[in-house]
Amino acid sequence: VYKMPGYSDRDRGRDGGRDRGYGGGPPRFGGNRGGGGGKFGNPGDRLRKKHWNLDELPKFEKNFYQQHPDITRRSPQEVEQYRRSKAITVKGRECPYPITKFSEASFPCKFITVGGSKSQRSVGVPQLTVVLYSTAYVMDVINKQNWTEPTPIQAQGWPLALSGKDMVGIAQTGSGKTLSYLLPAIVHINHQPFLERGDGPICLVLAPTRELAQQVQQVAAEYGRASRLKSTCIYGGAPKGPQIRDLERGVEICIATPGRLIDFLEAGKTNLRRCTYLVLDEADRMLDMGFEPQIRKIVDQIRPDRQTLMWSATWPKEVRQLAEDFLKEYVQINVGALQLSANHNILQIVDVCNDGEKENKLIRLLEEIMSEKENKTIIFVETKRRCDDLTRRMRRDGWPAMGIHGDKSQQERDWVLNEFKYGKAPILIATDVASRGLDVEDVKFVINFDYPNNSEDYIHRIGRTARSQKTGTAYTFFTPNNMRQASDLISVLREANQAINPKLLQMAEDRGGRSRGGRGGDYRDDRRDRYSSGRRDFGSFRDRDNGRGFDNGPNKAFGTNTQNGGYGGSNSSTNGFSGGSYNGNGQSNFSNNQTAFGAQNNFQAQQFAPAKAATQNGTSHPPFPFPQAQAPQQHPPPLVPYPMPPQFSQ
Repeated sequence: VYKMPGYSDRDRGRDGGRDRGYGGGPPRFGGNRGGGGGKFGNPGDRLRKKHWNLDELPKFEKNFYQQHPDITRRSPQEVEQYRRSKAITVKGRECPYPITKFSEASFPCKFITVGGSKSQRSVGVPQLTVVLYSTAYVMDVINKQNWTEPTPIQAQGWPLALSGKDMVGIAQTGSGKTLSYLLPAIVHINHQPFLERGDGPICLVLAPTRELAQQVQQVAAEYGRASRLKSTCIYGGAPKGPQIRDLERGVEICIATPGRLIDFLEAGKTNLRRCTYLVLDEADRMLDMGFEPQIRKIVDQIRPDRQTLMWSATWPKEVRQLAEDFLKEYVQINVGALQLSANHNILQIVDVCNDGEKENKLIRLLEEIMSEKENKTIIFVETKRRCDDLTRRMRRDGWPAMGIHGDKSQQERDWVLNEFKYGKAPILIATDVASRGLDVEDVKFVINFDYPNNSEDYIHRIGRTARSQKTGTAYTFFTPNNMRQASDLISVLREANQAINPKLLQMAEDRGGRSRGGRGGDYRDDRRDRYSSGRRDFGSFRDRDNGRGFDNGPNKAFGTNTQNGGYGGSNSSTNGFSGGSYNGNGQSNFSNNQTAFGAQNNFQAQQFAPAKAATQNGTSHPPFPFPQAQAPQQHPPPLVPYPMPPQFSQ
């Protein structure tokens, strides 16, 4: 099918088509598998590197840091002790001391420029500066969050960013890095002259995915509201018109994915002449996705005396080279280990099993999770087809699940994420398109249904839980097909001081590795103690037998509280997001029936909905191996499944 040059396939190729492995526009206009597309072959071909004369550029201020008196009184020994306690390491010259309280950040007063526009200043009209109000435009919003202290990356990052120095921040996901660069950005913008017609943004944040870009923009809008700062989000896969209108009206903060921003720069819809504060968020991920040429084209459009902040979860040589090229006399902050490491607030549990066992294990696990008060869960799968199939089967069986992957339209992705974020569907099934940038504060569980191709993706997947110093649990199904990743996974578990499944150790040894260790080899799940009554019959991968790891034998059982009573009807359509019939009346049988288990043998005090043959992969499996109580006469009204927007195809 012929499509016009410049059609949205170019944008989907760069920002939305990576999950499919294809990119670009039609081949006759230069589209290719690597994501480059369009009539000119490579993104940014029409952009020319600017040659800057710093003597002719207007000067700007970027050092606003004033050290708090309490920090001044601290000795170098006290500072080093604090850094060691927070696992902070610093590399570089003249790095300010870290703060320990929000009040020590000393966010400066907001200034407003009165009089003296560009045209007036050219004829001698002076520029006046007066204090408008104090630090309330930053601290008021922070105080509303009821936070007790800054995170380690914020404690060291805020003083450094406010001092105007270039910096590299290496920290795990969920460490609070977004505010580490956005609050200094707001201070930076408030000390610059107002935007005039035709000016581009003052702060530019480059992000690898549309999900991350949208979430950064939400934070920027919340914290910039007190200063009346405007922000916008520029990403592929969405209509260009509203984004262009935002840029033409003028925005101080622009959060963008590289592909769509390149399009707008080539088309002259915006410019980066006013940009003096540049942020590269998740730089390692952008390089992994092949964005380095686009990033270099974009940075060439920004004045060289800018302030640049680079953030990454890892520090490979490609990221180091990018830092050497873009940053000047930078200071590097590391929180935690430089090597690949997971959040230590996450309990990691690995089940070594076969592919055919995963779905039954998933159902048993979800029954436990759904009995928890906080049960928001993300299930990661490898392919889009697996995502759709698993979503369809789970919804058929009454589970409140939704799916998201790269083939979904942007409108549908936004809608699904909102349903998940606000708890209307507490189970989200996703491909790796959502493993980075998905920032939902109350995700309590992550399940790796399919293990990713590398440990870096594993760390970013499980990093969707335990955000902002909270705790979470990550479950992983590890099969013989994943054997080559066993040693890397063991290294991640050992670094995080996690128990290691003996079967995983054996798998690594069978492949020739010599991975040993863990906490004495005694595999324990701290959460299992709550299920002390009765036996365990299902061979859950949370079981252990006298330190020998998992046991699928008949001498173990666990009791669960299912939140949805009996499984729902099976009349759903083949579309995972269709409005198919559930229970024959278009409603899901997902209700709040609680399954009660007693402490007696064989779980005598049970309450279940009428027994139905639940199906997996279209085949019937036997019902639960315990007696069914008589069905109650009345059921609570079932919840209505999420509706299908009319614009989505059925």
